[in-house]
Amino acid sequence: MKNSGRITQLRRQNLIYLLLSVLLVAGGYLWLRAAYAAASKWPFTQEILLVILGIVATILITALLLNKQTEVELEKEWSIKLADLKTDIYMSLINHIEHLLATGKVTPEDKLRLRFLTHKLALVAAPNVLEEYQRFIDVFNSASSDNVFSDREAGSIHEALARLTAEIRGDLVGETDGMSGYTQADIRAQIMENTRQSA
Repeated sequence: MKNSGRITQLRRQNLIYLLLSVLLVAGGYLWLRAAYAAASKWPFTQEILLVILGIVATILITALLLNKQTEVELEKEWSIKLADLKTDIYMSLINHIEHLLATGKVTPEDKLRLRFLTHKLALVAAPNVLEEYQRFIDVFNSASSDNVFSDREAGSIHEALARLTAEIRGDLVGETDGMSGYTQADIRAQIMENTRQSA
């Protein structure tokens, strides 16, 4: 939230600098017309006025460009931090499910940890990830109703997790996948096939 407020403030500053530049150019033009008429008796007066106007315009344009650069850097830094946070939470979820399936049972502490991972996901996950996560939780709750996983239940959890993983991948590296020539459906199908073959 602080970052978005800072970006909004920078945009306001950019607008102010832009308005000042427009006022400077318009005012400078009117001032130069009057100066040309008034100072035509003195040599080099017009040139000195143009130099002063050029210096002020250069300062305003430089300030505008520096503010824009700062805004871009802040947005980039925020995107990197968000991607890191998402990755950490997604990996924590997958590691927790791995732990549960490896032990073959669910303790009250495991359920509590899953609840807190659910809250963490709510903070950063894309809407499609949250929808798929809801379907995964339905499968997981059904399979863990007796707090023990059979092979068939573990298989259904793996399949639900594979669908969730496909959505997580789309959230984290979807743009890169799009540039590779593979569609989201192709990647999802490949993930599902890999899951079935590794069972």
